[in-house]
Amino acid sequence: MHVANRDRLGAALLFATGSESHLDQLQALAKKKGLSLDPNGLRRNGKVIAAGTEKEIYEALGLQFIEPELREGRGEIVLARKNRLPRLVRYEDIHGILHAHTNASDGVNTLKQMAEATRKRGFSYFGVADHSKSAHYAGGITVEQIAAQHEAIEELNARYGDGFRIFKGIESDILVDGSLDYPDEILSRFDFVVASVHGQFRKDRASQTERILRAVTNPHTTILGHMTGRQLLRRPGYDVDVERILAACAEHGVAVEINANPWRLDLDWRWHQKAIDLGCWFSINPDAHSTAEIDVIKWGVAMARKGGVSPDRVLNALDLTAFHAHLEARKARFHTKRLRARAPFSGKSGSNPKKRRLLQTKHRSSSIGR
Repeated sequence: MHVANRDRLGAALLFATGSESHLDQLQALAKKKGLSLDPNGLRRNGKVIAAGTEKEIYEALGLQFIEPELREGRGEIVLARKNRLPRLVRYEDIHGILHAHTNASDGVNTLKQMAEATRKRGFSYFGVADHSKSAHYAGGITVEQIAAQHEAIEELNARYGDGFRIFKGIESDILVDGSLDYPDEILSRFDFVVASVHGQFRKDRASQTERILRAVTNPHTTILGHMTGRQLLRRPGYDVDVERILAACAEHGVAVEINANPWRLDLDWRWHQKAIDLGCWFSINPDAHSTAEIDVIKWGVAMARKGGVSPDRVLNALDLTAFHAHLEARKARFHTKRLRARAPFSGKSGSNPKKRRLLQTKHRSSSIGR
């Protein structure tokens, strides 16, 4: 517990929330300006010139206000001097809940109960993502169950009208060879697919990385779920080349999940800046298995803030119209690529047979695991 007078509260908060590295860098900056910084405030010639609020102290040092989550000494002071810190995502920015399970697989509540709980919390869409058929340990759903669930979704959406929508999703297991858990024809029925590893955790780094990369290149994959598979205080994540996977996600437009389950918090916040630099989307998901667990999304938001994520990088910070358009655009790009790959060579308009074969080869390699 920290106790401080009101006129020293800002300094006390700063020293209570800043990492050692952050505080060292602030003190070095203060020294360059002929000032000194300690838990009682920012001083010039021994006189306190800023201490009441954190903002006062940062301003006196010529810095943009640095949110507590960013005070790690990882480049935030350089950005603050240039007024280039991001506006961090907030709970209020999240418009929809994705990656949630129902009692069709290993969830507790029905589809309708999960959707209603999401709607009552003020969200505008709910993306169901029950486990796929290989997840026998979690009651993975069969093709027949998928058809029944989709019919129920259409009925509920007809009742909800334009103000709320359920999206048809699946958490598809990434199989040992990197393929997904259903054939192409079944995967194409979903609005979105969360691809996740749920077994074979002990594969070597190279094999595990290639496995996930193949899933990312699958055009049906929308979100890569809990990338490293870690469970805090239970098991470490599997050994993978995170940077290569992030680069692939950026290239293929696959959102990187920030899994909000307190046991996971995966992808770890220390990787978020690298993902941002590479151009990745994120999806902040509760991985909820009950209506109560929808609320754990707040921990995902907290981790995203810690990682410096802004709302314009978060898939489910898109409103209903924009999110739907995003999914439709991905499907349209996939179908266009398939048509181009299947089109016969005409020899017209300067077409190059060698280039044509190259395009077909690229298409086949991007569709592994269908």
